[in-house]
Amino acid sequence: MRIVSLLPSATEIVCALGLEEELVAVTHECDHPASVRAKPVITSSVLGSDGTSAQIDRHIRRLVHEGSSIYALDAERLRALRPDLILTQELCEVCAVSYPIVERAVRRLDADTQLVSLEPESLDDVYQNIATVAALTNRAGRAPALLDELAGRIRIVQDRIGSRPPRRTVCLEWVDPLYNCGHWTPGLVQLAGGKDLLGTAGRPARPIENRDLVDAQPEVIVVIACGFGLERSLREIERVDLADQAGSAELWVVDGNAYFSRPGPRLVDSVEILASILHPQGVDPPAAGDARRLR
Repeated sequence: MRIVSLLPSATEIVCALGLEEELVAVTHECDHPASVRAKPVITSSVLGSDGTSAQIDRHIRRLVHEGSSIYALDAERLRALRPDLILTQELCEVCAVSYPIVERAVRRLDADTQLVSLEPESLDDVYQNIATVAALTNRAGRAPALLDELAGRIRIVQDRIGSRPPRRTVCLEWVDPLYNCGHWTPGLVQLAGGKDLLGTAGRPARPIENRDLVDAQPEVIVVIACGFGLERSLREIERVDLADQAGSAELWVVDGNAYFSRPGPRLVDSVEILASILHPQGVDPPAAGDARRLR
């Protein structure tokens, strides 16, 4: 089967199911496992890579308002690849090539291509997506072992947390302007032994005010900047002086791009990282490249 993935998370699911050899193209953001970087790339971003959080936010808002996609698709290359299956999403306007653009490109293909949109809102939905991709690729037998392994890691985290009370937590998906976290993240916080005070489970992230952050009185603030790695997030936090807004709360920053922005198997890594932040008495500390405490 010839598979095109238009999502980093879908690429990770395909590879976790042992189907990397069947991937014929990926996005410019697909980088895990590292070997997929050698695959043909059929998307690009219209955004610059060096803007501040505020500049990126303004650019994205303008593009969305104009009805433009943030990503471009190489439709001619897609046609030449003759895929049997294309994996994409409609969930978020800023996470992948606009679905109508993909749909139009698929209609121009000569091949009988199946277009499948993955729409996870929770970790359970990610599990279902894994099973769905396995079934679509005639690898249904491979899904149970992967799902058992992922669920087993969650059980280990919860056993280590035990009966400790949930910690009052605020997760931030963006720092300038401030955004809360939505979709699957509040559920991950709950699994890790916390309560996301400003999160909107199953809904998109939304802008919040500094007053909201102060009034919530969190014990822990975790910056999970969408699409940013750890070092990029650290620079943005310093630029906006978020530590001054954090009050007495612990302030942590994590690699949002690798672990939290992509609804694939590594969301389980996200739970482990959060649990190590929220309950260090019971869970081993996170790796230095995955999370860092600022105060």
